[in-house]
Parts: sequence; C-alpha cells; structure tokens
Amino acid sequence: MARYTGPVCKLCRREGAKLFLKGERCNTTKCSFETKSYAPGQHGQTSRRRLSNYGLQLREKQKIKRIYGVLENQFRRYFAKAAREKGVTGSNLMKILESRLDNVVYRIGFASSRNMARQMVLHRHFQVNGRIVDIPSYQCKSGDVIQVRDASKKLTFIHESMKRIHGDHDLPWLILDKAKMQGIFIQVPERDQMGVDVNEQLVVELFSK
Repeated sequence: MARYTGPVCKLCRREGAKLFLKGERCNTTKCSFETKSYAPGQHGQTSRRRLSNYGLQLREKQKIKRIYGVLENQFRRYFAKAAREKGVTGSNLMKILESRLDNVVYRIGFASSRNMARQMVLHRHFQVNGRIVDIPSYQCKSGDVIQVRDASKKLTFIHESMKRIHGDHDLPWLILDKAKMQGIFIQVPERDQMGVDVNEQLVVELFSK
C-alpha cells in the first residue's frame, strides 16, 4: 500500500502552515515549524516569489493531500467521486476525506495524529460494527461503531492519546465512550463542523481546467 514515508515536518514548512502531522509534538517548542517557518531546501529562506493562481491552487491541493495522508491517484479518485455526487463538489470532497476510517479514529481520540491512526488501523487494532477492519480508507457511514479490539485495549499509546480528550467530545458528529473505548460515527460532518483550514474551492478550480 503506497504512502509517504519521508520527513513530515518538511511538508508543513513547504505549505507554510502547521498541518499537525506529528500529533502532540506539533504543539510544543520541538516543532520544527516554530524554528524554521520557511520553506525547506537551500533557497528556502530567500525565495519570495509570488505564486500565480495555478500555484495557489496546486499548493492548496497538496496541503489537503498531506493533511489526510493520501497520494495523488487516490485523491483524484476521491475528487471524481465528489464531482458525481449531488451538492457542492468541494464540500463533497472534504466529506469523503473526513469519513475515512483513519481520520475518524484520529478525530475520536484513539490516535494523536492521522499517520498514527493509519498505522493502528493497518495493524488491526479496531473493529467497525464488531468486525475487524484494516483498511484506512474505509468509508464510515452513519451509525458505525468504531471500537478498540479487546486484545488492544491495554496498549499504552491508545490510553495516552485518549487523555487529550477532556470531558465531552467537542465534535457533534462523533460520540466517544471512554469506558468502552468505542466511538460512534453519528453522521457525515458538514463542512463548517470539520475545523480544517483549507480552501477546497481552489482544488475544484484546479481540476476544472
């Protein structure tokens, strides 16, 4: 299964924004974006070129891909699916990405980053509606119950990640039951419920050319 395996901090620096690809580390002074907020490479500190419209659209596409950890071909398939569905294509695209199992695992609080959630799903730590699912791109549907497997409930990194959630879950489209170590995907979130700072309309414009 293809995935990016290079240094992720460089991705944040390339996009000029924190993408929170390393979980809690991104909220500390150890985050390289805090000390090196310029683009990576030999000329990163001196490059001041103004981006064209195409450049802005391309950078926004790359930003969304990197946030959700998908590669080009898969992203194009998601876009084609979003364009076929009723409604606003950009919002449809974001809904598809937010409904991925690895993203839902991260959003519920079982993992500190999407990369970690992807690895945990691949290692068969989760069940969906009582059945083990090891496909990170699995599309969650309304009412799906995502639960940590009994054999994985004692894993320290899952408990450490869940400590990030204090009190009730702040996402209206997810329910977390800490005692049972399970979450419920209530419904596909609306665009204003995602809290992802991207402009997906630029991606629509890019693929419309």
